[in-house]
Amino acid sequence: MSPAAPAIRRDVDLRHLNTFHVGARASYFVTVTEASQLQWVLQWQQQQQIPFMLIGQGSNILFKADYPGLIIELHHRGIEVVAETADHVDVKVQAGEIWHDFVVYSLGQHWYGLENLSLIPGTVGAAPVQNIGAYGVEVKDSLLELEALELATGQLRRFTNADCQFSYRQSYFKQQGKDRFVICAVTFRLSRHPRLVLDYPALKSALTAVAPDQLTPQLVSDTVCKIRRSKLPDPGVIGNAGSFFWNPHVNQQQFERLKAQYPHIPGYADPDGIKVPAAWLIEQAGWKGYREGDVGVHKDHALVLVNYGKATGAELVALSQKIQASVLDKFAIQLWPEVRIV
Repeated sequence: MSPAAPAIRRDVDLRHLNTFHVGARASYFVTVTEASQLQWVLQWQQQQQIPFMLIGQGSNILFKADYPGLIIELHHRGIEVVAETADHVDVKVQAGEIWHDFVVYSLGQHWYGLENLSLIPGTVGAAPVQNIGAYGVEVKDSLLELEALELATGQLRRFTNADCQFSYRQSYFKQQGKDRFVICAVTFRLSRHPRLVLDYPALKSALTAVAPDQLTPQLVSDTVCKIRRSKLPDPGVIGNAGSFFWNPHVNQQQFERLKAQYPHIPGYADPDGIKVPAAWLIEQAGWKGYREGDVGVHKDHALVLVNYGKATGAELVALSQKIQASVLDKFAIQLWPEVRIV
């Protein structure tokens, strides 16, 4: 064994490595801190002929059963300025950095563009996979390029923003590139000059009383954090992964039919059609605040499924399926989990 090889542990409890806090065990578990360690671990995994899965903060994962393979925790850390001008700075961030910590750091350096994405859980490496977004901004808006390890060859490859094929909560790494690459580092181009995005209704409403000359990226970040904390329960207090379902899209004709039947249904036009808030659909179907045993739907946000203590992943999956069936029956709209079910 190479001296630099990380220790691989057996039969590891994953309860504290997923924000749902559901009990599940991994046959093998390892933490890696650099690309060379990851390459070694993946060679070992291939020799053992077992499946593997990457994990950051475990903020978008629901284990419905024990995992019969190797869980790899990415712990690459580091933030480096690789280029800069009077107008912008290019910052290379290792995949294991905590996303919100990087947003806070960037604001402290007076680098702007990520303030609307404050308090989103997870790691920097996970952010491009589903093109995280909030309050009118997405990761694709500032991502310049990234480095990813190609599993078949063990080589690092560079992907430009266009190569990533970003769309709403999607990317190449969730589609054709799924299970083929591991993102190791991401480079962002951030502005030295504030360019505030305040069009999203909830954010715009929260800042209505603020004078234009008082609006700053830091205030936007603070406001986003306040809104998120008011809507989403703290995973440290109650097990959850934030929004469980994607917001679905319908075409204009479908939306007009729904509007005729439900005059107060909200909808927002975007390039993929009319986006209907999943939380509204779930609440109208009667699920907000629902609880059965230790599984439930949060009382303040219908899009959040929660573990009140000793729920199993299988119980949470069963609840999600009941909600999907109910919304489909009432609105003829299919909800799809944003959370990765393993």
